[in-house]
Amino acid sequence: MSCDFLALALPGVQKLSPYVPGKPIEELAREFDLDPAQIIKLASNENPLGPAPMALKAIQQELPYLTRYPDGNGFALKQAISQRFGFDSAMITLGNGSNDILELLTRAFVAPEHEVVFSQHAFAVYPIVTQAVGARAVEVPALNWGHDLQAMAAAVTPATRLIFVANPNNPTGTWVGRSELEAFLDQVPEQVLVVLDEAYTEYVDDKHALNGFDYVKKHRNLIVSRTFSKAYGLAALRVGYCVSHPDIADVLNRVRQPFNVNNLGLAAAVASLSDNAYLEESRRANREGMIQLEQGFAEQGLSWIPSRGNFVAVDVGRDAAPVYEGLLRRGVIVRPVAGYGMPNHLRVTVGLPLQNQRFLDALAEVLADE
Repeated sequence: MSCDFLALALPGVQKLSPYVPGKPIEELAREFDLDPAQIIKLASNENPLGPAPMALKAIQQELPYLTRYPDGNGFALKQAISQRFGFDSAMITLGNGSNDILELLTRAFVAPEHEVVFSQHAFAVYPIVTQAVGARAVEVPALNWGHDLQAMAAAVTPATRLIFVANPNNPTGTWVGRSELEAFLDQVPEQVLVVLDEAYTEYVDDKHALNGFDYVKKHRNLIVSRTFSKAYGLAALRVGYCVSHPDIADVLNRVRQPFNVNNLGLAAAVASLSDNAYLEESRRANREGMIQLEQGFAEQGLSWIPSRGNFVAVDVGRDAAPVYEGLLRRGVIVRPVAGYGMPNHLRVTVGLPLQNQRFLDALAEVLADE
């Protein structure tokens, strides 16, 4: 007799499907016998500039100490975040990427009898973490591919415990403005936690744009999460954090793993926070690359969703799955988003000029062959 181990898992876990990341370059090379050096990956919203020199130097200095556990409290990084943004260290929680923060919040505050509210076409991790704890997911229909905050506020019930709002939203790149967020936060009861996921906020090239940090001290139930994986170019090191009321941070630290951020990540993140030149170069490259992609789409007669992130969702005008496969055979990896309810779209990370052009040329070839 064989044991059914899936049946032993929690009910919510039994219904989960594993998260599917962007296809790795090595996997595509094996699959189609391609030269890895000739493959471009524009699927995972990674920074195309490569890591910053200051981050690499900080990592190098830590290498002799790999036998030691990291600082479980992340003192130096918390101090750097505190000095950069003006928050007390007691308001900061560190995570193994911002995904870790999202999971910590759900594990700490959400039980099976609760509801979690998020938008249609929003980050796949929101329903995953909700289902994992056995809670009820409440998906609110999107408005113009983005968050309908008024409808999300109206969806709140006595069972609602958590609301996820991504700004900019992944995979659509849509954006919530200040007045929208302020009206929304004023409507949400204090016992309902609002998570403002700002993983891509550093790419928003507008000093007057919404900054979630401006609202944390006023709204005790607001948590703002950020990451070093995108604009700071540290995706492989998995460093994220959130800023919240100290009482919320205290709860998160009760369930957080004691060494959830590694030494190399801590050191690189501290260095990155002071590397303004790299951040500005990341924004410049993204701004120019976005223009290049949008012009390319327009020349091909394609529509796209205007994006404030480092990616753009393009409507290929047909089922995107065969287009995605055709791009793979040409050594170009992008991201299909049918699982987000967008079967005709592909999400494309903004790359360097030659990468963007390679994608646009390959896209034109595939669409002409279809």
